[in-house]
Amino acid sequence: MKHIIDKANRAWLLLRKHIYQYFRDGGKEGQIRVFVAGMQRSGTNLLMDVLEESMESDVFHERDPRAFDNYQMRDPAEIQRLVDASRARLFVIKALCELQELSSLMETFSPAKTVWIVRDYNDVVNSMLHSFGNMAKQVQRIARDRNSSGWLGMGMSDKTHEIVRSLVSDSLDDATASALQWYFRNMLFFDQSFDSDRRVLLIRYEKLVSHPVEEFEKIYEFAGIRFSRGVVRKVSPRSIGKHPRPDIDPAVRGLCDELLHRFHSLADAGN
Repeated sequence: MKHIIDKANRAWLLLRKHIYQYFRDGGKEGQIRVFVAGMQRSGTNLLMDVLEESMESDVFHERDPRAFDNYQMRDPAEIQRLVDASRARLFVIKALCELQELSSLMETFSPAKTVWIVRDYNDVVNSMLHSFGNMAKQVQRIARDRNSSGWLGMGMSDKTHEIVRSLVSDSLDDATASALQWYFRNMLFFDQSFDSDRRVLLIRYEKLVSHPVEEFEKIYEFAGIRFSRGVVRKVSPRSIGKHPRPDIDPAVRGLCDELLHRFHSLADAGN
């Protein structure tokens, strides 16, 4: 029943938005394109959902067949057609499988920005263990050839690949493999120099769900749309530390701790 109600509420929201955007003065003048990015299980869906609450946004989720095929973004020409057809002030699309392409995507769809969300790897790993499988085999393949598992290992730097190779063995377990995925996908943030790119806003998941008004107001301002407190009414911190810490190889845990600290320092300094 809840699923049916949620689906009906979203349909009603999208209808109201369509009417608003059709009659809004100025149309899509000054439209901004925003890519929502981050490692899977890090809160990108939450971020997309709250941005969709705005009457000024046009949001394309990874299950939308107009923009995605098997969770991967369609050809830029097809995305451009969606951009051209949109009357929204803000065009939002997820770029989870395309983290390694974000620099070029922001150039292609300029003026464009990125909101990159990072979540504590312990909670990400727990969520991955619940939602996915076969992580160890995937990472073992990537250790041999970074381009062997589709988008997952693409864009990885030589330095990161050497680190991954040094930590992968035949006895690799899914928890440690998931932590390594968290590491090498999030390293793409620094590999593309996003820590010094004013077009990119870094958001900590834990802070987002604990202080949703302050954090989403910052995101809305970054995206150039008006914020209202009502859009965060369903945001809750219940998912933080919900389960015990997973059993991760100590060397990989140390690597992830170091990167997480780097992210926290950058986010707390205001990007």
